[in-house]
Amino acid sequence: MIDLTTATSKDIPLIKQLGQQAFYPTYLPFTSEQQVDYMFHKMYDESTLMEQMNVRGDVFLIASENGMPKGFASYQIDASPLQTKLHKLYILPNTQTKGLGKCLLQAAENNARIAGQESLLINVNRYNKAVDFYKHMGYSIYRVDDIDIGKGYFMNDYEMIKSLT
Repeated sequence: MIDLTTATSKDIPLIKQLGQQAFYPTYLPFTSEQQVDYMFHKMYDESTLMEQMNVRGDVFLIASENGMPKGFASYQIDASPLQTKLHKLYILPNTQTKGLGKCLLQAAENNARIAGQESLLINVNRYNKAVDFYKHMGYSIYRVDDIDIGKGYFMNDYEMIKSLT
């Protein structure tokens, strides 16, 4: 059974732990270990997660299966007018393809619809196998983006979008 809970600041250590367990296996097949380390520490520092949650207003959802946390997502309602931005969606590698990602994504979409949002946008690395998952879930490539994240590193992403109306 899959359960979703809305995270609070008390869950930040769990989010960081789940992030580390999922982030490295996701990116190491196509990104250098140095860049993965840099990106992880930049995005999953506890103060950064706290800022995302309490300042930017990101909603973090934790997915558990049989009482064990297995993944999470974060999204920001009205990241731009009438558009929600899915910032993170990570599932532990050994539990992928069991419906946890779909459940998290659909919850973010439903909450965005309830908030009157017209679309949901996500950045996905062009080499990430999740591109096919998002296409299957009704997302299309909106544009190609190379984002400078500092220290000479770039995130080579697709911006993918889905209409919620």
